[in-house]
Amino acid sequence: MTTRSVPIVDRVTDAFFALDTGFRFTYLNERAETLLKRSREELIGRVMWDEFPQTVETQFPDGFHRAMDEQVPVSFEIYHTHLETWFEARAYPSETGLSVYMRDVSERKAQETTLAQHAAVVEAIRDAVVTLDRNREIVTVNGATESVIGADRSQLVGEHVETLTELAGINDDHAVEIGRAITDIDIGTAERRQLELPYTGPKGDDRMGEFRFVPIEDNAATVAAIVRDVTDQHEYDRVVTSLHEVTRWLLGSDDPEEICAIAVHSGGDLLDLPISGIWLLEGEHGYLEPVAGTARAHDEFGGLPRFNPGEGLVWDVFEAGGVELFDDLAETDELYNPETPLRSEIIAPIGTHGVLMTGSFDPHRFDETDVDLISTLVENTRAALDRADRERVLRERTAELERQTERLEAVADILSSDLQRQLEAVADALEDDDIDDWEFPLAENTVETTLDRAERLVDDVREFARNATAVGTRSRLRLESTIIDAASDSRIDEGTLVVDATATLRADPDRFVRLLETAFDSAAARADDDVTIQIGLVGFDDGGSRGFFMLDDAAEIPPTAHDRILDPTADDETAIDGLGLALVRAIAEAHDWTCTVTSGENGGTRVEIRDITTLERRHS
Repeated sequence: MTTRSVPIVDRVTDAFFALDTGFRFTYLNERAETLLKRSREELIGRVMWDEFPQTVETQFPDGFHRAMDEQVPVSFEIYHTHLETWFEARAYPSETGLSVYMRDVSERKAQETTLAQHAAVVEAIRDAVVTLDRNREIVTVNGATESVIGADRSQLVGEHVETLTELAGINDDHAVEIGRAITDIDIGTAERRQLELPYTGPKGDDRMGEFRFVPIEDNAATVAAIVRDVTDQHEYDRVVTSLHEVTRWLLGSDDPEEICAIAVHSGGDLLDLPISGIWLLEGEHGYLEPVAGTARAHDEFGGLPRFNPGEGLVWDVFEAGGVELFDDLAETDELYNPETPLRSEIIAPIGTHGVLMTGSFDPHRFDETDVDLISTLVENTRAALDRADRERVLRERTAELERQTERLEAVADILSSDLQRQLEAVADALEDDDIDDWEFPLAENTVETTLDRAERLVDDVREFARNATAVGTRSRLRLESTIIDAASDSRIDEGTLVVDATATLRADPDRFVRLLETAFDSAAARADDDVTIQIGLVGFDDGGSRGFFMLDDAAEIPPTAHDRILDPTADDETAIDGLGLALVRAIAEAHDWTCTVTSGENGGTRVEIRDITTLERRHS
């Protein structure tokens, strides 16, 4: 089995570092640490110009500022005096800063110098090397010329350089550029000229060549032309640039499935990965769900499978968190489908969101360049999914704030109507001359009790306005004794309670008493006479979430109002003295419990409080 674990970015052969919009380092790979001779710990969070002041007088500031301001990729070569190193720098902008790739080209510079001193012919043995005299006739041709251009010595030596351009399929305009470069070298106006031009390869295919011209000291030749096939590198640069354009599309969407579709099809088109798919982690059930795939992946396999925890290489790589390259699946254990026709694949985690997988029917189909490009794609996809998550959370918070505003407006209505009704009752009582014969509204309440109730309404409103999210220290409470305490402060008679709830739980004592008291008062408000409330446990015998219920025999809340009753409404007749069951739900949710309202089997209203994880039966 040949399995290689490739950490994202750190396996990029070039030095790579990331800067934020303030040109502070946010990431360096190991190659960058080596080139800059500084560790990540020394540079992360620090401004580049402060740590490397010598760069202020170079092309770095102008190039990086241009990339950031115009949001265009830039590249340049520069000599760093302090490090005594030539660099080829490529900077790619994004909304959050710059991604910078730096390649140490000192060796190439040294080779070019050597070539200028006539030793380049030996050094560039794999490149096509052609020497020319002052009449631009070809003096010598090395053996690599045939493999690079497709022309041998017999066709070229003694011929004018135009013969070379014609055999290489170079068009007239580019041939003129080559002629000018040779002239500049021959007359001494330049020590070195370099061009990148398309040409036709030995097999008749389109290639990209790097043409370098340097002076030489020779009795016969005056100029050496070195031609290097840079098609692969040119394609790599083109794909990297295109991937950064794809990033703009990714960041332009806030739909995770659309983001994954863009990533998959971009990988298929740009990276020539026709059998690819993306799986995202399903948060509730914890499996990897396929959300996007290339057309050929669907054609070959009839759809993509779901991966449950522990199933196959995809899940193993997702948990490990690093890119994995599998050269030959026939030599790999723990396959999800041992009969798979795929022979090689790359699996790349997309952060904690999911994975991208691409496969081939051929073994050893992928190399480190594929790993590098896929790593870039999944990193950009991760950033887009992170952004989509943030946008989703923002939308949810906005919706919650709007809902809270509506709830607070309803609270204001209750506060104005309910409190006014209570205070008017008190005022009428105090103005009555024959107060001994007056029967106070709301049964046995006194003026003092009514004022207390009005004060408690204000407290209810305050709690509800902040959604009762803050609970105090939770203590272990006996459910039955807490029920009795709440009943004593409510409008019901303790003797009307039927309690079959011998249990303990952990809760904020004051708020839990308020929850019960409010529920009891809600039942009393719906009853013409005494109300009986039965209280029992749920979830212990039916396998559901644990909790307790309160079933009253007062006037039943209509089923159509079960949801509405849990929100405050000014016309809610069950909230005569406060927020009613809306406050019950708010206090329950503050404890991370749930509150529901249903009808009793034989009439009345049943209120259930569930998801009380600390609820335990207590045996007498």
